[in-house]
Amino acid sequence: MQYFKNKKLLYTIAALVVVLILLAFGYYRNSAEYISQKTYQELIKNYDIVSAKIDNNQLIIETTQGKRYKIIKDGVDIKKLLSMVPVSIAKNSTFIDDILSGIILFLMIFAFILYLRKKDLKNIEKIEKERNKQSAFELDNFMSTPIKPAISDITFKDVAGINEVKEELQEIVDFLKNPSKYRNFGIKLPKGVLLVGPPGVGKTMIAKAVAGEANVPFFYQSGSSFVQIYVGIGAKRVRELFAYAKKYAPSIIFIDEIDAVGKARGNYRNDERESTLNQLLSEMDGFEDSSGVIVIAATNKIEVLDEALLRSGRFDRRVFVSLPDKKEREAIIKIYLKNKKHNIDIKNIADITVGFSGAALSTLVNEAAINALKRGSNIIEESDFYAVRDKVLLGKKKILSFSDREKEIQAIYQAAKALSAYWFDLKFDKVSIMSDGIKDVDKEIESKSEMISKIKVYLSGIVATEIFYQDRFSNSINDLQKAKDLATLMVEKYGMGNTLYPNKLDTSNILEDAKSEIKKFLEGYSMVLEKIKEHILTYEIITKEELKKIINEVF
Repeated sequence: MQYFKNKKLLYTIAALVVVLILLAFGYYRNSAEYISQKTYQELIKNYDIVSAKIDNNQLIIETTQGKRYKIIKDGVDIKKLLSMVPVSIAKNSTFIDDILSGIILFLMIFAFILYLRKKDLKNIEKIEKERNKQSAFELDNFMSTPIKPAISDITFKDVAGINEVKEELQEIVDFLKNPSKYRNFGIKLPKGVLLVGPPGVGKTMIAKAVAGEANVPFFYQSGSSFVQIYVGIGAKRVRELFAYAKKYAPSIIFIDEIDAVGKARGNYRNDERESTLNQLLSEMDGFEDSSGVIVIAATNKIEVLDEALLRSGRFDRRVFVSLPDKKEREAIIKIYLKNKKHNIDIKNIADITVGFSGAALSTLVNEAAINALKRGSNIIEESDFYAVRDKVLLGKKKILSFSDREKEIQAIYQAAKALSAYWFDLKFDKVSIMSDGIKDVDKEIESKSEMISKIKVYLSGIVATEIFYQDRFSNSINDLQKAKDLATLMVEKYGMGNTLYPNKLDTSNILEDAKSEIKKFLEGYSMVLEKIKEHILTYEIITKEELKKIINEVF
């Protein structure tokens, strides 16, 4: 459309320029300068006149220099002039003829412009036809892409470092293998399982392992494959996917990166995405309890998903897949080194790969093997891992590549959070050197004291590093922001400050009082903190039960 607008403007400007040229031509064509008798006689004497024209009572002459002059006809000897140069008589309608000539010229130019535009329109039409033809081909190609099930040959034995996840999913596998056992007991088959975790932790591999363990067909789709430029195509694709899955039941549908299609509906409206999401919700609602189809979805952005997707009856289970700890990294590296000649201590490699995901460890092992090949060796040495470690880390946050000192700082920081969370009864299963694992339980009604307890936990890591190192560090950025946000919410929305009317000073007082109280608490438990820190440094993780055991040993 913009193309047409630009062309129309161009043609209009061109037409105006032509009109202006014609007007200027008409004006300058008949323009001539008056001269005196003396000047005229000099032109005659010097034979400078080449032609003359009688126009009513004027004589218009043209000189050898191409200049035009005019003089009153009655003051000129016409006979003498005729003997020297040709003299013509102008018609009375000269100006009208000029106008007609100008109009004809204008029409000719305008016709030429129309011809050019018509030619452009034909070219545009041709381009549009080709584009539509290509789009139609793409659409036909997309619509004709068959939805085929795959049989996974991956089992839980092939996936290391997810023991807790395996336990949660083992029931799903048993559901798929022996559905009648559960139906006879009145137990409904879960409709959906949502795998949540950072990129590269093996969510797709886990879904394949479930399908492989249960020996059922596996339908893989990426969330982005549903969102098309053609309205209604994504919804149709969803219907077809579920229809095929029911046909091959019992089966598993795996939707990777479900956030691409399952984002919360709101201001940023996208009709195609919303219709696709609505269709997905409808299909999951339409499941019969005995359909034998389970939907497994994966995301690393659970916070952006639509609430309707997360409610009970759709994704009944949420499985959080975290980055592997030290023992899990050892198991993963062992699997990737299988069938590769090596001379390394796997524990040493696990020590230098804090924060690596399963995918990153796979890349690390592969790069180490390539480095060994470059050296001309057929055996992978530990030096190969050290040589390529930084290369694999490229693009990761610096916090993931800890030095020994950074590891100690992070260990005491996480130890303080684990101890505080345990003491103030915040829900968590384990705290690792990378994450606290504290669960933010939704409550309809939450007290001021509960909120202050959360703030104390958020500030505990900062306070612990001040106690042990008399310094503050940048690893507190996220927790500090959470503490500030919660304190602001308490004052500005819940009226939990000194007065009901919001006061910024109240926010600061809440934070400072919480910090002062948690400092007294941690100073009294410094020996326990040391024990927890050493445990995290050794194992990179501590469970709630292990934490309780350490506290009982000290006291």
